[in-house]
Amino acid sequence: MWEWYRIGLSLGLGIAIGGALSAALAPRRVLLAVVAIGAAAASAALGYWAIGGWHEAVSGGAGGFLGAVAAGAVVGGALGRGGTRGGTAALVVVAALGFAALAFVPAVGYLEAAALPVLAVRAQRRRPGRYAGLRSLARD
Repeated sequence: MWEWYRIGLSLGLGIAIGGALSAALAPRRVLLAVVAIGAAAASAALGYWAIGGWHEAVSGGAGGFLGAVAAGAVVGGALGRGGTRGGTAALVVVAALGFAALAFVPAVGYLEAAALPVLAVRAQRRRPGRYAGLRSLARD
């Protein structure tokens, strides 16, 4: 009974670590694969040494990879629409801290892992164009 809680906790914390690392280190898609592998390794290490055994390491690694890829999609979209790197990274890191806090609630880590890819794909589909600002009012 206790094992499923620790696996879900490791999964949720891995998602938070992957999201935070992706926001801070991978604003470009080229670095996303490297950061996703690093986040998976860091989350697996956390799951193995801090939380439990190899079950937690596997779920932490999967969560780290999933969180990095999903956050990379969101960060890439925000930067493509004119967001600043620092502001976008700060907002995603705050969201990752929220995911980490929610991971301590039983079964929420599993829900995060199920909902995060759906939300990332939904954000990619709803991609509006870059905001023109007052340039649309300028006279040529």
